[in-house]
Amino acid sequence: MSDADPSLDGPPWEEDAPDGDVVERDPDTDDMFGAPEPAGMREAEAAAIPDEPKPEAKAAKRAAPADSGPAAHVDDGEAYTVLARKYRPHTFEDLIGQEAMVRTLTNAFATGRIAHAFMLTGVRGVGKTTTARLLARALNNETDSIDRPSLALTDQGRHDASIMAGQHMDVVEMDAASHTGIDGIRDIIESVRYAPVEARYKVYVLDEVHMLSNQAFNALLKTLEEPPPHAKFIFATTEIRKVPVTILSRCQRFDLRRVEPEILVEHLARIADREGMKIEQDALALIARAAEGSVRDGLSLLDQALVQGDRGETVRTEVVRDMLGLADRSQTIALFESIMAGRTPEALELFRTLYGYGADPVQITNDLLEHCHAASVAKMLGPQATRLPNDQAQKLTALGAVISAGALARVWQMLLRALDEVRRAPNPADAVEMAIVRLAYAADLPGPEEALKALRDGEPMPGGSAPRGPSGGGGGGGGASAQLAARPVAAPALPDPQSFEQVVALIGEKREVGLQMDVQRYVRPVAFKPGAITYESLDGAPMDLARKLASRLKDWTGRTWLIAANGQGGGETMIEIDRRKRSEERAGIEADPFVMAVMQAFPGAKIGEIKTLAPAVELPAIPDEPGEED
Repeated sequence: MSDADPSLDGPPWEEDAPDGDVVERDPDTDDMFGAPEPAGMREAEAAAIPDEPKPEAKAAKRAAPADSGPAAHVDDGEAYTVLARKYRPHTFEDLIGQEAMVRTLTNAFATGRIAHAFMLTGVRGVGKTTTARLLARALNNETDSIDRPSLALTDQGRHDASIMAGQHMDVVEMDAASHTGIDGIRDIIESVRYAPVEARYKVYVLDEVHMLSNQAFNALLKTLEEPPPHAKFIFATTEIRKVPVTILSRCQRFDLRRVEPEILVEHLARIADREGMKIEQDALALIARAAEGSVRDGLSLLDQALVQGDRGETVRTEVVRDMLGLADRSQTIALFESIMAGRTPEALELFRTLYGYGADPVQITNDLLEHCHAASVAKMLGPQATRLPNDQAQKLTALGAVISAGALARVWQMLLRALDEVRRAPNPADAVEMAIVRLAYAADLPGPEEALKALRDGEPMPGGSAPRGPSGGGGGGGGASAQLAARPVAAPALPDPQSFEQVVALIGEKREVGLQMDVQRYVRPVAFKPGAITYESLDGAPMDLARKLASRLKDWTGRTWLIAANGQGGGETMIEIDRRKRSEERAGIEADPFVMAVMQAFPGAKIGEIKTLAPAVELPAIPDEPGEED
């Protein structure tokens, strides 16, 4: 091949192109080095192709909006940042619910008593990794006015941006979940000997440190016990029990607490307001309850909830409840009340209604557990201990007042077993229905003490089936069929209540807490006789109160009751009577001469709660044992 070979005159991609047809450059493509297109070339191309529109026209055409089709979104091309990242704390003051840890660290940094290793533990989403980065910033805090470790973090810190982005060369972050072996720890041990390049300290942040192997933990022990003065270690874990005690003893431990629902609701409300979105307070309470103390989970759920409504519209509680797959709390309280009253058909219908609206069977069982717990706690500490809205707390408190602590404890154990069955069952809804049948059946059964007492005294078993007689045939008398035959078909009718107060007492004995509260609150009796009640109804009374009261009384007494709610000029409700009696009792005590003398002797004193003490029981004298001498 000669040097004059014509095939070597130009680049290879021009070998087969005919003369005059070579297109040196696409007019719509910029130069790879950013150079503008030569003017002569642009004019030559325009002359060669007269019908081709000029690049300026093409650019104008591309810039002009199209007449048809949807308008482009204003945020096209911009990546959305989720709320959990967008509102990640940048200072220690931004950490919510961790005041104890912040106070301890503030005092330690102020006095210079800074540990060489920190262990941060807590459930997911409470801020362990964020706190670790804030600690790394505080250790290397350097501004124009601060040149020492300090928790007074500002945006003007020299190392702050790179540390929070995880890109600082002296702050090494390692995910122990993906580096479980000893190799990663060896790298740390090798690099810890060298001084930091830019910052004050070399900081090693190990997330999910409990995932390290035993060999990795053992290799870290000596370095962790006697690190060089320029090195600090920060560990974070959700499983503190899996960390060896030899590691824990070398660290200063901080337990990040679950964030209380009230604090989390306020935090979520502030963020929703910053985002320009409106959401109901009860919806925020549902999100905080589902987050279980995790701020990150709460923000993730809030992110999901805010897209349920258009901008400017308020996100409703019902929408958030459907999004979370939760049941209406008032409906699950009614379900719990029906179960405790032993009304199996009504309880099954309530559950199927909730399930039809999309409620999760596991969540319904969890709600029943919460109601059982709330009724038990309210029985001992009052309705304020339940942390529920006032109307729900009052219903559960009234329910706990008519159910023994032993019965509530048994229901709790049965619900725990039912929860495990619901989680493992092929059809969770069927498992819940079987649990409801068991619970409603056991609601009237006596406790072990009552059963033993009835057997000892030869009395019929309270609440359960009548005692069986001796078996008749050969071998089959003790089976389930004999028990069903021995059980009476219908409970004997109770005697008719002879007063309105006896009607209210009967409702309480039957554990109809909701009906009892409605009768006490909204019914002003006008006329009463066995089998007929006329009353004046107050505003806010349920529409079906008269029908429900008549139905219950018919079931209990075996006769038809005529309940009329069109009376006028009724007397006081039961709640009004109770308030009046308490007021009269307080007035009588305040008028007592002895109490008046005490109040005058102690200016500013007030009479608090009034309690009636039970009369002292006189114990019988214990006789001396025979044979004793003085």
